[in-house]
Amino acid sequence: MKDYAADKIRNIALIGHGSSGKTSLAAAFLFNARATTRLTKVDAGNTITDYDQDEIERKISINSALCHLEWKDHKINLIDCPGYTNFLWDTRASLRAVDAGAVVVCSVAGIEVGTEKGWAMLEDLELPRIIIINKMDRENSDFRRTVEAVQQAFGRKAVPIQFPIGKEKDFKGVVDLITKKAYLFEDGNSGKMKEVEVPADIKDVVDKKIEELTEMVAENDEQLMEKYFENGKLSSEELVSGLNKSILDRDFYPIFMASALSNIATQPVLEGMINCLPSPLQRKEIKGEQGAVTPDDKGPFTALVYKTISDPYTGRISIMRIFSGTVKADATVYNANKQTNEKLGGLFFLQGKEQIQTTLARAGDIVATAKLKATSTGDTLSDKGAGVQFASIKFPEPSISFAIEPKTRADEDRISQAIHRITDEDPTARIERDPETAQLIISGNGQLHVEIITDRLRNKYNVNVDLKPPKIPYRETIKGKADVQGKYKKQTGGRGQYGDVKIKIEPMARGTDFEFENKIFGGAIPKNYIPSVEKGVQEARKKGVLAGYPTVDFKVILYDGSYHEVDSSDIAFKVAASMAFKKAVKEARPTILEPIMNVEVYTPETYMGDIMGSLNGRRGKVQGMEQKGSMRQIIAQVPMAEMLDFEPSLTSITGGRGSFLMEFSHFEEVPGQLQQKIIQESVKEGRIRQEEK
Repeated sequence: MKDYAADKIRNIALIGHGSSGKTSLAAAFLFNARATTRLTKVDAGNTITDYDQDEIERKISINSALCHLEWKDHKINLIDCPGYTNFLWDTRASLRAVDAGAVVVCSVAGIEVGTEKGWAMLEDLELPRIIIINKMDRENSDFRRTVEAVQQAFGRKAVPIQFPIGKEKDFKGVVDLITKKAYLFEDGNSGKMKEVEVPADIKDVVDKKIEELTEMVAENDEQLMEKYFENGKLSSEELVSGLNKSILDRDFYPIFMASALSNIATQPVLEGMINCLPSPLQRKEIKGEQGAVTPDDKGPFTALVYKTISDPYTGRISIMRIFSGTVKADATVYNANKQTNEKLGGLFFLQGKEQIQTTLARAGDIVATAKLKATSTGDTLSDKGAGVQFASIKFPEPSISFAIEPKTRADEDRISQAIHRITDEDPTARIERDPETAQLIISGNGQLHVEIITDRLRNKYNVNVDLKPPKIPYRETIKGKADVQGKYKKQTGGRGQYGDVKIKIEPMARGTDFEFENKIFGGAIPKNYIPSVEKGVQEARKKGVLAGYPTVDFKVILYDGSYHEVDSSDIAFKVAASMAFKKAVKEARPTILEPIMNVEVYTPETYMGDIMGSLNGRRGKVQGMEQKGSMRQIIAQVPMAEMLDFEPSLTSITGGRGSFLMEFSHFEEVPGQLQQKIIQESVKEGRIRQEEK
C-alpha cells in the first residue's frame, strides 16, 4: 500500500442503529474504490467487515471491524461499528481511534435507540460528524420526514447538503446543494454516475434548499455573513470553506443520502468524507492522563490500543491508533500502563480479517500488530521516555448473568483456555467461578451478548456448554435463642467415641456472620478439644438446616459438656458440636435470607411509570429519582432473585433505550410465603434431604 501522510488520512467510524445499513455502506465504499471486485452483501454473508461466523449467521454486526480504501489520493480508514445495544461498548472503544463519525440513519425507520446512543458517544468525545440517510430506495422511505426526525433529535445544526432525485424505488440520484450539480446513477449496482442538469420539477425546491444551506453556513462565520448580506449569495469555494470550519467546530452536521444496497449516491458520500471531515492533523493537542501529544510524525511514537482480537492462527492481535511519531514493524515499544517493554510481532493494516503487511506506520494511521505479551485493550504504547499515557477505555459493567455447565469432561478441560481468550477479546464478558455456589457464572451486557459468547465457545474453541439461570446465594439465620446438648457416643468393640457439648445459640446483627465463645470452666471439656467443637459448628453451618444454605449472623456459646478419658477424640467432639448446632438452629426460629441488590435504572422520562411498576412488582423498594442528562435515574433496592430476567423486560419496555447497573447491598429475610418454595427447590436439587426439612 502507498505510504500516506497524515493530512491525506481520514479515520471515520460508521455508527447507527443495528440494521441501518452501516456494513452495506462499507461494502459499497470498498467496491467503488476497487478494494473489492464485487459489491458484497450482508445477506450473502460475504462482506469484508461482518466476517465472524456469528455475524454471518445472524446478519448483524457484533464486533467493530476495520477496513480501508484509497479514494482521490486519500486513505480512508473505516471502522464499521455495532449498532445493537448489547455491543455498543465496542463502538465506544472504537471511537477513541477515529477523528470523526458518520451517523447512518434508515430512511424508513428514522431515529432509533442505537442512533441516539451513538450520537451521545460522539458528543462525549467531541467528534465532528456527518449524517447519512440510507435505504433511500426502500418502500415507505421518506427523505423529508427523516430529516425532520434528525433535526428534532439532534437540533437544527443537522442540515442536508444534498437533495434527492426520485423517491423510493425511483430514487436514482442527488443534487449537490454546494456545487449546484445533479448526478444520476446507473442501475445494476455499478456505482457509475453522470452529471446532468437539475430536473425541472425539483428546481424551485432545490433553489430554496440552497438558500437555506447558505444562510446556515453564513451564520457560523461573521465574514461570510457580511458577504452574504452584501451579495445575497456565496460562492461554492466560500461555502466549502465555511462548511469545513463549522463541521470541525461541531456547529454543522451535513446530511448526505444514499442507497447502499443499490450503490446509489455512495460515491458523493466518499467525496464528502474527504472534503468535509478532518484529517488527524486537524485534531487539537491530545491530552492523556499523563502528558499530551501533538499529532505529527516528528514527535515521539504514541498509540492507543483500542481493540484486541483473538485469532486462531495469529494469536492475539492488538489494533492501535497512532497519535504521534512513527513505528517500525520490528520495533520494541513501551507499555505505559504495564510499565514494560513489548516487542512488536510485525505491523499490518486490516481489511476485515485480511492482514496486509507493512514495514512502517505513521501518525494518524490505524495499524495492527500481533503476539504482544502484556498489552491489553486500553493500554498506551509509546517510545520509552515519551511520558504519555492516554485515558483508559471505560467499559460497562455486565447487566445479566447465567450459569454455564460444560456438556462433557473434554469441554470442562478446554474451557479455561477458551475463557482467557474470550475475556481478552471482550473486556465486558465475565466468566468466573462463584465460590459459594461452585457454579461457573457467565456475565454480559444482555441475553444476546451471553448467547453469542457461548456460540464463540462452541465455534471457535470447540467448547459446548449449557446455559442455566444462576443459583441465588441464599443464607440462613436465626431469630430466637436456644440452649441444647449434643452428645455423640459410639461403642463398637475396642475403643469407642465420646463427645458431649452444651451450647447456647443467639442471633447477632445482620452482617456480623459468626462468633464462637468458649465459657468452659473447671475442665468439663479439655482445652485441646475446644477447637474441634468450633470446627464442628463451622462445618455444620456451611450447609444450614432449613434449605442447605450457609448459616450466618449468630453466636455460639460453649458453656458445659463432658468427656471420656479413653473414648473422647477430636472427631467425637466435632460430631457432637455439629449435632448440637443443628438441634439449636431448629429451636431458634430459623429463617432464610436473600441478597438485596442496589439497582440504578436509566430510562427516558416516557417510560418512568412502567419501570416503577416493574420494580414494584419485583418486590423492589424505590429509594429515589434523579435527572441524569436526558435520562431519568431510578435508584432502588430489589431482591437478586427478582432481577434475573429484568434485562429483557427493560429492553422491551423502553425499546432498548433503558439500561441499568446492579451491585450487592445486603441480606434481608425472605417473605414467609416464599421460603417454603425455596426449601422445596433445595430438596429437589438434593441440597437437603426430605427428612431434614
